[in-house]
Amino acid sequence: MIEHRTDVLIVGGGIAGLLATRVLRERGVPVMMADKAVRVGGRLATRRIGPGRGDHGAQFFTVRSREFGALVEEWIAAGLVYEWARGFSDGSLRTNSFDGYPRYAVRGGMNNLAQHLAEQLQPGVRIESSARVRSVVPLADGWQTTTEDQQVFFSRAVGLTPPVPQSLALLNRDLLTEADREILTPMDYEPCLTGIFWVDGRVDFPEPGAVQQPDAPVSWIADNQRKGISPEAVVVTVQASPEFSRQLRDLPETSAIQALKLAIEPYLVGQAVIKEGQLKAWRYALPKLIYPERYLLAQGLPPLVFAGDAFGGPRVEGAALSGLAAGNVLAACLGK
Repeated sequence: MIEHRTDVLIVGGGIAGLLATRVLRERGVPVMMADKAVRVGGRLATRRIGPGRGDHGAQFFTVRSREFGALVEEWIAAGLVYEWARGFSDGSLRTNSFDGYPRYAVRGGMNNLAQHLAEQLQPGVRIESSARVRSVVPLADGWQTTTEDQQVFFSRAVGLTPPVPQSLALLNRDLLTEADREILTPMDYEPCLTGIFWVDGRVDFPEPGAVQQPDAPVSWIADNQRKGISPEAVVVTVQASPEFSRQLRDLPETSAIQALKLAIEPYLVGQAVIKEGQLKAWRYALPKLIYPERYLLAQGLPPLVFAGDAFGGPRVEGAALSGLAAGNVLAACLGK
């Protein structure tokens, strides 16, 4: 058993957890992070396939707030983030879906943003990857968090940034007040099945290389090469709607891949062929309910904060703002 001691433990290495950790580090609070994946990022996810790569979680992000806009400007200045488009075709080649809001992408794929944020935490912040948390238990002066590989973190405070059902599964819910349980228990998410496909040859999507149809069974199709993140090869991302995802997840993986592959075939040019397909199932892709505040500070317990894209607003911007707010409230709880 390996023991770690810190003032704050952040569980989850998505953008909310990374930015919460950044705030704590900037405010001089000793902080560690535990994330179940090999690489941090959560739904800032990019996967290699064949000689190319494709984003298979978040596909882009927008800016609607000054606070997030300041971060994006920082990332643009670093040469990491760029404007990809100002809207997408609905497949009919009409242009009325181009609403003028910039859609931003990340050079090399969305996960590069997560790696950039993680690198900024060094030196000084211990990030334990492949650390799947099993339990979070209150102590007289804080928390004991245990992972499946028998690492134990003792901390004065904890920030939980995974999807709410996953966070609640780590706790004895009876520890929460009735009011907090009433807020957190109903918070569920829509699923999303995503396929990424390596194409040998050309595909012909409308500008800017993607089709967005929120009400269709396949809600998103994009060419990662035209997006600018896969210069080596054509890699197409296909995302199913929540309802279609529920249907597909009950099928064998090969059948689900085939169903998503069919969405690409009308866009193949000439002798182009799909060489390989991979599937990623996101059980918690989009929150059904949004708590109006950017975090929830549990009552009657040592400092425990819930944060993520179900708090204050969804998607990348919502998760980022939630993480910033969670970092600040955790620091305040510890008198920093």
